[in-house]
Amino acid sequence: MVDDLDRTLLSVLQRQCRLSAQELADQTGMSSATCWRRLKSLEDAGVIKAYRAILDREKIGLAVIAFVHVTIERQYTNVVAAIEKKIRARPEVLECYATTGDADFTLRVVAKDIADYDRFLQTFLLELPEIGQVRSSIALREIKETTELPL
Repeated sequence: MVDDLDRTLLSVLQRQCRLSAQELADQTGMSSATCWRRLKSLEDAGVIKAYRAILDREKIGLAVIAFVHVTIERQYTNVVAAIEKKIRARPEVLECYATTGDADFTLRVVAKDIADYDRFLQTFLLELPEIGQVRSSIALREIKETTELPL
């Protein structure tokens, strides 16, 4: 169970995960030993899944973000599993969710430009078995992007 001290620790880590153990302890008001034990416990429990660098996608040439709504014709378990496996393997798919409503899956996809995104659609997504409909929404500008969960 995550308590208030853990939430404080997690909140600081979400903003700056490269702090030393001492800096983390100072910012959370814990002793370094307590802070380290709690951090290790949160890692062992899987609350902290990974540490990552967050890159500026535009500075590395990925100017387009598309939100893609995919409908599957027939929801056979083996077909859905095969689609999910293929989607997981594609690096341009940053997120994929099984969803309720009009679409079976919602994907967040990055691409260099519209032509690159079109290639992704034509040579991959539309070639998947049992794909019924694909609707794309291209992001015009980014209003908010965060990986920080509300604690």
